[in-house]
Amino acid sequence: MINRFWKRCFVCLICNCTLVGATFSQNTYEFKGNRKRESIVFTKARGLVVLSTYINDKGPYNFILDSGVGLMIITDPDLKDSLNLKYLRTIQIKGLGEGNTIEAFTTPYLKVQIGSAIAKSTSAAILAKDFFNLSSYAGIPIHGLIGYEFFQSFMVRIYYDAGYITIFKNQKSRLIRKGYRIPITIEQNKPYLEVFANQGAQKKIPLKMLIDTGAGHPIAIESEGDHPFPLPDKFIQANLGVGLGGNISGFIGRIDDFRIGRFDFKNPIASFPYDEEMAAKVKGIDRNGSIGNQLLKRFEVVFDYERSCIYIRPNSNFKEPFEHDMSGMELFCTGDNYSRYFVNRVEPNSPADEFGIQKGDEILSINFKLAHKMTMDEITEMLKSKDGRNLYIEIARGDNLIRGVLTLKRRI
Repeated sequence: MINRFWKRCFVCLICNCTLVGATFSQNTYEFKGNRKRESIVFTKARGLVVLSTYINDKGPYNFILDSGVGLMIITDPDLKDSLNLKYLRTIQIKGLGEGNTIEAFTTPYLKVQIGSAIAKSTSAAILAKDFFNLSSYAGIPIHGLIGYEFFQSFMVRIYYDAGYITIFKNQKSRLIRKGYRIPITIEQNKPYLEVFANQGAQKKIPLKMLIDTGAGHPIAIESEGDHPFPLPDKFIQANLGVGLGGNISGFIGRIDDFRIGRFDFKNPIASFPYDEEMAAKVKGIDRNGSIGNQLLKRFEVVFDYERSCIYIRPNSNFKEPFEHDMSGMELFCTGDNYSRYFVNRVEPNSPADEFGIQKGDEILSINFKLAHKMTMDEITEMLKSKDGRNLYIEIARGDNLIRGVLTLKRRI
């Protein structure tokens, strides 16, 4: 959330979604006993933070920690029956993409536990259909998204490189003393901050950006004022992901400079969704785009909703170059352990296209390593590892076995 899942990828996801037509009671999380802080290990999946979560004392289930959603969303409709949920009512959810409003259910009485933090009676929206298909994107079972209620209950510190979060109640993190403070606003239960970008002749363009821990991209820019943001000289057309309403199309390229607080990023990768598919459908918030985990992971980050700020400090990932997929093929995984990898889409004139890879092909091995013994993260990193790198791949197409060398090519 940038192959299939733009709110997350993207998994998620992983796109943004707006809940309409209903007002929900909200319940904060509290620690058991007198505990004031806790560290919780998370699973890394395609740049997403996945937390082990219990609902109504059942689980564990995998939920993405997603500051870009205001209400807890259960994306796996099977949970509606397995949790024996009652007092459900139907609402309509407007998604981003090419589809129409879709149906979901709501319940106000869930008990949710993450580590020692418990919300005794919280609301959630349950999708009638798994539109996101986050499990196939992430390579592990994904059951939903948790956002505002968790962030507003604690100070939340994310250690992206170490793979755990620390949550604080009425305490100050050490990062507050050592980190750089950036003011944020909380609007419709989501955090926003102001950044600046340089693009061509335009300098210090102010942008209001959603901070989206459920997005796998570095930066997504939807507009500049009432106009689309100027595209770079070099870009590629791309499927940026899938929202609740369908596919989100646009472009991927680099911008000259992006500044968050006192930290500058030169030539970072950004996605540019078609204006009519994004900016025109984000109602109620005057924003220009979003910042995702591929940029946030370069910092240790503390979210402090109560004081309307975040604190950031560069970590070991800070100077890591921004790279995009260099193969030109979009993958999804399936199977009992999500260990089979299939091609979902091939970019025209890309290395994968020149090799002859087709939609529906199964990746069997890369550089003599069996694909089913690799994670989606490992494969993704390999496919964007180095311009000009040769990868020996094996592919199954029906009963046919295809072998050869795929040469990666930096396209942006």
